[in-house]
Amino acid sequence: MQIKAAIDRIPGGLMLVPLLLGALCKTFAPGAPAYFKGFTQGIMTGVIPILAVWFFCMGASVSLKATGTVLRKSGTLVATKLVAAWAIVLVAALFIPPEGIQTGFFAGLSILAIVCAMDMTNGGLYASLMQTYGSREEAGAFILTSIESGPLMSMIILGASGAAHFEPQIFLGAVLPFLVGFALGNLDPKLRALFAPGGQLMIPFFAFALGNTVDLNNLLSPLAGLGIVLALAVIVLTGIPLILADRAIGGGTGTAGLAASSTAGAAAANPLAIAAVAPQFAPSAQTATVLVTICIIVTSILVPILTGLWYRRFGAGLAEARTEAEVGTPLAVPAE
Repeated sequence: MQIKAAIDRIPGGLMLVPLLLGALCKTFAPGAPAYFKGFTQGIMTGVIPILAVWFFCMGASVSLKATGTVLRKSGTLVATKLVAAWAIVLVAALFIPPEGIQTGFFAGLSILAIVCAMDMTNGGLYASLMQTYGSREEAGAFILTSIESGPLMSMIILGASGAAHFEPQIFLGAVLPFLVGFALGNLDPKLRALFAPGGQLMIPFFAFALGNTVDLNNLLSPLAGLGIVLALAVIVLTGIPLILADRAIGGGTGTAGLAASSTAGAAAANPLAIAAVAPQFAPSAQTATVLVTICIIVTSILVPILTGLWYRRFGAGLAEARTEAEVGTPLAVPAE
């Protein structure tokens, strides 16, 4: 059976398929973890420890060695995405209370949901799109997207926008696994080779555990419509700055910027991870997880379509002028 091949054909499938399986367990057999106990309970409910290992491995995968062109392109996209997310949260915090909106169409929308949906790019989706519509350097620009992984940047944005305050030891505790992995991976290439594959390996495990916190009945509620609106906001509010930055700073056609305007699959884990160290977000964490999950699905569908349309309208002429060497061969696709 070609199970892995089928999963790979789904944008963000490595995250979304296990998450859906976990959500099915939560919806139709919510008592399963307590019934089976032991290792089964651990793998169904151990979101935080599994995420900690994943975050360490993602840190180990970040290399300081890269060409100037790749670093410029990658740095431009990552910085623009984070600054755009910060600006959006800064404005949203003026209108949305800490506990989130409680009534009306926007009931369930919280600062936590917004930051987790906005600040993390689907690196795998971006790299695959750039292999089709971009150059080798543009495809390689996913290297710094690992910095967005996990709750680190979301916490920084929440703190910098004034939407939350984190005690120093809480913040350090959240980022320490990433920093240790980053240090070890850059001190010894063999350690990077050992730990870096774990970044992708752990995704199905924490996705399944995360899915066990999501009741699919919520997807049939008004949250579905709100999630679609939030996903469209992600594409528009981060996509426009990314396109402009790619053209003005990155030297591109804007195609790479639009390709980076998605929500990463791993972003669905951030609301619970942040709530674990910042209890003030606990009441909105589950709803935020549902909204971010919808954003992942919607942006995974729309961003490739929009990127292709943009490329045919603005990028094809420049791409044809590039030499075959500049286009290069496909790169390995990173964890989504």
